[in-house]
Amino acid sequence: MLHTTMRIQPTLYASWLALVMPVCLSAEEAKPNKPESPPAEKKDEKADEKKDAKKPEDDKPVVTEGKVTIGGKEITYEAKAGTLPILKPDGKPSAQVFYTAYTVKDVKDASKRPVTFCFNGGPGSSSVWLHLGAFGPKRVDLPADGLTPPKPPGGLVSNEFSILDVTDLVFIDPVNTGFSRAEDPKAVNEFLGVQEDIQSVGEFMRLWVTREQRWRSPKFIAGESYGGIRGGGLAQHLQQRHRMYLNGIIIVSGLLDYATLIAGPLNDTPYLVGLPAMTATAHYHKKLPPDLQADFKKAVAEAREFAFGEYASALLMGADLTKTGREAVVRQLARLTGLPNKLIEEQELRIDSSVFREMLLRKEKLVLGAYDARVTGSDGDESENYPQIEPFMRVVGSVAAASMNAYLREELKYEKDLPYEVLAPQPNWNHGKGNSYTSVSGQLADAIRQNPHLRVLAMVGWRDLVTPPDNMLLSVRQMRLPDELRGNIEFAEYESGHMMYTNRPDMAKMHEDIAAFIAKALE
Repeated sequence: MLHTTMRIQPTLYASWLALVMPVCLSAEEAKPNKPESPPAEKKDEKADEKKDAKKPEDDKPVVTEGKVTIGGKEITYEAKAGTLPILKPDGKPSAQVFYTAYTVKDVKDASKRPVTFCFNGGPGSSSVWLHLGAFGPKRVDLPADGLTPPKPPGGLVSNEFSILDVTDLVFIDPVNTGFSRAEDPKAVNEFLGVQEDIQSVGEFMRLWVTREQRWRSPKFIAGESYGGIRGGGLAQHLQQRHRMYLNGIIIVSGLLDYATLIAGPLNDTPYLVGLPAMTATAHYHKKLPPDLQADFKKAVAEAREFAFGEYASALLMGADLTKTGREAVVRQLARLTGLPNKLIEEQELRIDSSVFREMLLRKEKLVLGAYDARVTGSDGDESENYPQIEPFMRVVGSVAAASMNAYLREELKYEKDLPYEVLAPQPNWNHGKGNSYTSVSGQLADAIRQNPHLRVLAMVGWRDLVTPPDNMLLSVRQMRLPDELRGNIEFAEYESGHMMYTNRPDMAKMHEDIAAFIAKALE
């Protein structure tokens, strides 16, 4: 179940977010250090000093080389897989963060070569999805349409849509994901929280650019889903803590404000931001009236105008909404969603995404995916108003772990007996104190005001019912930015859903959009 720092009754809409955002409110205090061991002999002390001065063996990355062809051009790259320590103020490590870095070989001037730090969301997700799904030089071999589940264990192919042609890449597994672990397992909660996570990932970035001598290189961040929260917070944190100014942030199917996704007694915002995505999904499944079915742009524009106008007003009126007004809202919602009037009445005008996923194709005995509502499946249960399965996870869930484990050991030659945690629950995620929703839109706005060269690319999928496009659009509209800086934020739209890179045409467009974004940020 997904919680915020408010005591809010979560909706079924929020419960689907719990698949990738399992969070809680409190974090434990770090346990005190163990007493120091008795002093050893003088000879052993000197040996220990020499040992301490040397980097631990686990800190040495494994280096391999590879080739990938992108846009008809063959690129030779160096891959490094290893860990970097998260250092305490006294210089001792508190955690080891696993990463995989790809740098193009034979670059004359690294200071002009961009580097992009990539991570997924959750919180609790490793970077496997962006790594082997979208940006890395290898990708999981999925059906081109992103609709058909592959046979496990799956396989890898060269990624012709990798963005390695325009930027070096560093894939980060935050603490408690992938191979990343706290030095003291009892103190892991020191890293499990909004600010704790931002600080540890920021410390990793600082140390990586220091050791790799990349302080003068243009720097970008790419984060998916909760990675939008992490990335937005990092932009401000890096500036304030390390004086590291980013050139750009790429947010893939992300969010900046939890209030856009979690409904509460006085927060109907999720129903507003979700409506245009439901209209887009109903259009895909041919459930809209003929005039809307004939014109996708018209359908979405009508949904947006209604959502943030008449619909928002009606929900705010509550019991004061007249019978005539209520009937008009029901008719328009039915027109824009393809759902029956009676169902909308029963839902008190508030259409939860889970209800929509269960009911849109009820006659066909199919339910929709949350992450990509193009994907359908049968759960064999019509007794509930919400699905018993998530059809989309059958497309990616069966092959990600096998592909990553094989790739790390067989191609990158990185050996580790620990399990690689692809998606690890984080039940004690700390959202901080106070009676409010978690939000970083203010932090991102501050970062842009302080660094007017910082650009943002928000990539949204029309059939994403987990983080629908209008959640980001609303957050950006509400950001306090001067007019001359609003152009720093741009949007790119895709036909599929949350992981738009599972759809081959969208994946090709992602490469084009990111390449153009990076080029513009460096002008």
